[in-house]
Amino acid sequence: MDLNLRDIRALVAVAEAGSFTRAAERLHLSQPALTVQIRRLEEVVGARLFDRNSRNVALTPTGRELLPLLRKSLQDMENVLRDARALGEGQSGTIRIACLPTFAASALPELVIDMKREVPRVTFEVRDVVASTVNALVRNEEADIGLTGGDVLDPMLEVLCTGADRLVAVCPGDHSLARKRRVSLRDLARASLVLTAPGTSVRAVVDAALSESREPLDIACEPTYMMTAVAMVRAGLGVTILPETARELRAEPGLVAKEIDHPAFLRSIAIVKKRGRTLPAIAERFVMLMRRAVEK
Repeated sequence: MDLNLRDIRALVAVAEAGSFTRAAERLHLSQPALTVQIRRLEEVVGARLFDRNSRNVALTPTGRELLPLLRKSLQDMENVLRDARALGEGQSGTIRIACLPTFAASALPELVIDMKREVPRVTFEVRDVVASTVNALVRNEEADIGLTGGDVLDPMLEVLCTGADRLVAVCPGDHSLARKRRVSLRDLARASLVLTAPGTSVRAVVDAALSESREPLDIACEPTYMMTAVAMVRAGLGVTILPETARELRAEPGLVAKEIDHPAFLRSIAIVKKRGRTLPAIAERFVMLMRRAVEK
């Protein structure tokens, strides 16, 4: 027979009340039921814990030695139960998210602030990486949720929500394309290009769109990160194509973003989790916030 929380709580209540009657009232039990709990605890310990007569109840020497140990155990277990309940109800916990750098630098900070306002005890582990790495982190359970780009073809991932990022052409303010109201596919095909590296979700969209042009492309360089692409454009190496939500664009007042007059320059984005895995309640709450940013 093992110690259980109810029996420990019964001993502490009787010791503090000095009476089976008062302890039973405090625990909302009948006195016979409380007596059974104390006897069961005494059987587990193998010693008498209370001396009792018709007038009072007193701890035995063994009971006095056990009381502080059992009181601490009771407090520890109640803390564990409280923390477990908070986790189960989404009132605490860690949100492990992998996401595209554009999302991490645009919508995510505001979403984290909103979540912390609702759940002050929440913590975040954020991995801002390219789409293929987002998918791998979620698939390998190193992240619970992911915000990825491009078509989600991995059968191990479940799509929870989808949206889209419009891509824009970015060039210096004195570039010839900066004078155009809209940039055409032909304009891009004839420009010197700074494109994000193959394997990135933006590059996949750009390659598919530019494949309609029959002209050979002039690709000056292929950085992995958007900030690097922006720096290359600022230096005069060419024109880049980035999501219009990218904060890197706002940090460069000398650059302009031009709408591309072609429907193919849209990057699909999606919130994903590993198929067949249950999300922590806290992550479920955060997904609800993310949906508003992704679906708008």
